[in-house]
Amino acid sequence: MSQLKLKTWLSTGMVAASLAFGGVAAQAQGHGGPMGHRGGHGMSMMPMGGGHMEHMLDMIDASDAQRAQIKQIMDAAHADLKAQHEGSRKLHEQGMALFTAPNIDAAAIESLRQQMSAQHEAASKRMSQAMVDTARVLTPEQRAKMAERMKKMQARMAKHMEMRGGKHGG
Repeated sequence: MSQLKLKTWLSTGMVAASLAFGGVAAQAQGHGGPMGHRGGHGMSMMPMGGGHMEHMLDMIDASDAQRAQIKQIMDAAHADLKAQHEGSRKLHEQGMALFTAPNIDAAAIESLRQQMSAQHEAASKRMSQAMVDTARVLTPEQRAKMAERMKKMQARMAKHMEMRGGKHGG
């Protein structure tokens, strides 16, 4: 993984972490990068779906009421982002068709790029709103504890990627 991809992955991972790890990340990031493909290194790789959310909420001593509110926030965001993910997949298919066409239509490719960018922005905005909503449910102490945990996780992941040869420029 290039340094740029690692930085992107880690920064988007922080957003996902801030979203209380509710699986939203897996749907939020359709396909990014050239012609809409990220090579599988998007947010869907963030290891915080499913039981990890419960683990994180346990770690910060979230109350039952907080858990219920966060679940509701995550479920709503997940539903919204699922539709955006489908749209992203369609744009990716259009991009591949344009790329493999006998005649390259630069204007069509640029238009598609703008659509993909707008869709990515909409998903990012929805994730940010879920992050704000979730943050408002948690106490400042809980948010600080969560941030510290994520900082440690990022450091471990960066070290792991470096050991696997992930520092190939970028």
